[in-house]
Amino acid sequence: MMRSITLYAVLTLGAIGTTFPFVWMVATALKSEAEALSPGLGIFPEQWMWSNFVLMFQQAPQFVRYFYNSFLVAFSVTAAVVVTSMLAGYTFARLDFPGRGVLFSLVLATMMVPFEVTLIPNFMLITRLGWKDTYAALIVPWCANAFSIFFMRQAFMSLPSDYFDAAKVDGCGHLRFLVWIAMPLVKPAAVTVGLFAFLASYNALMWPLVVTDSDRMRVVQVGLTLFSSDEGVRLHLLMCAATVVILPTVALYFAAQRHFLESAISAGIKG
Repeated sequence: MMRSITLYAVLTLGAIGTTFPFVWMVATALKSEAEALSPGLGIFPEQWMWSNFVLMFQQAPQFVRYFYNSFLVAFSVTAAVVVTSMLAGYTFARLDFPGRGVLFSLVLATMMVPFEVTLIPNFMLITRLGWKDTYAALIVPWCANAFSIFFMRQAFMSLPSDYFDAAKVDGCGHLRFLVWIAMPLVKPAAVTVGLFAFLASYNALMWPLVVTDSDRMRVVQVGLTLFSSDEGVRLHLLMCAATVVILPTVALYFAAQRHFLESAISAGIKG
């Protein structure tokens, strides 16, 4: 009994610690500028300033363009990552060809390379291709990644070989088997890969900041800097923008939650 009480107490404290920054962000977004900058410890505003959200868009009208860019880039990257990880994952899981193990090891080795190491080489390549300040610079370098390939490979390896043997008897090749049989069976894993790809692309800051110059190509994460200047930070408007920016990711998670949990559960079951 005492063990259960201790466990629930620790989990409750962890949940409070996790959700507190989000509660503070939303509460600050609804405060006046003077109250948001006050050193007090009050969380909830004395007067709920719902007009702050309207004021935020009035102060930064280009935010609509930033949202368009972020969604276009994030959905494009997500679609590309799902397709490439499906194809590569199935290849490493089901096709037998010389050097498969070595090639897969090299793919996994790229996960050990920090992003900062490849930042300058990637920027130089993008510049020489003439892609700087274009959608290609924001999308193409992130259309495949080692983690997604590894994740999908494990999902395909969990499928019984009898499925492919039976399909092969009926004249089904690898591509038809992948599209019509394997893909529906690994749908939770594919949704998880897509969710991670969307979050990584939507929340990216460093790369979009480096490869874009004009306002028409900026994304929302870069747009959050609009509320910081030499005169200081307009904290209440910054928190308004942060609240609006985070809403799509929260909505996407709840929409894909069932598949995400199915993938997490099946990850511990050996096929």
